[in-house]
Amino acid sequence: MSTYRRNILITGGAGFIPASLAERLAEDPDNFLVLVDNFLTGRKENIPQRDNVKFIKCDVNVYNDIAPIMTAYKFDYVFHYAAVVGVKRTLDNPVMVLDDIKGIENILNLSKSTGVKRVFYSSSSEVYGEPVHLPQHEVTTPLNSRLPYAIVKNLGEAYCKSFYQEYGLEYTIFRFFNTYGPLQSTDFVMSKFISAAKQNKDITVYGEGNQTRTFCFIDDNLDATVKCLYEDKHVNDVVNLGNDKIVTILELAETIVKLTGSTSKIVHLPPLEEGDMTRRQPDIEKMRNLLGRDLLPLEEGINRVLESR
Repeated sequence: MSTYRRNILITGGAGFIPASLAERLAEDPDNFLVLVDNFLTGRKENIPQRDNVKFIKCDVNVYNDIAPIMTAYKFDYVFHYAAVVGVKRTLDNPVMVLDDIKGIENILNLSKSTGVKRVFYSSSSEVYGEPVHLPQHEVTTPLNSRLPYAIVKNLGEAYCKSFYQEYGLEYTIFRFFNTYGPLQSTDFVMSKFISAAKQNKDITVYGEGNQTRTFCFIDDNLDATVKCLYEDKHVNDVVNLGNDKIVTILELAETIVKLTGSTSKIVHLPPLEEGDMTRRQPDIEKMRNLLGRDLLPLEEGINRVLESR
């Protein structure tokens, strides 16, 4: 007989945010975690090595892969974070991105049938597309991106809402804005710049580098997520998880060069044809209420990443 109070499934569990979440949840001895990943982008070394964490290699887009796991463990909660990620990868592999719809269907159908209490779904700031106004609010901002990655995330949100309406399966949708931290791979702008700066290599910026972004340190993301789980916050709701302090990509590169003491040169490339939104900034009133504190400033977060490497 299990001594654990909560059985939790995390899909994409070898990826940066899911593995960081697993490490956090594993600190509570009442939690038993099963992580699944197909290693498309996840890394074995990200998986927490703890007695209450089990890893199973699995592709959630294949029903016969994931069904036996969910049937055997009877999870209380599911964090469905598995997805094809990275701007270049998602633009280059649109059909592979669309395959993730199968994974969403599999997770929700199996959750409904095996007694899962709530599904946490990782959506994305990409669903907003090019913003019509800032900051981007969960309810009042139109979702207008036509890129396959954003369409799949938007469809996943619709699936969650539909399964609640039809079957009573509860959900929480997180729209992630650029999140960074020690485990992040170099597919993403923050870790790519840090990696280049530490090697004194050129840092490449698309266009003038005037695109604005916001960057959220992983601990701020995790604190808000865990509060939603443990305190039943934002049940059947959508929450932006990100920072609302704007920085241009050029400013980010300059900050990283300064903090690393690097000799890297900043080199400008032609602008991307698509997928590189000019502006992005979340409305984070819900997140601030969850945290009850200020978010970590950018330079402090970058220094924490540098200390971990």
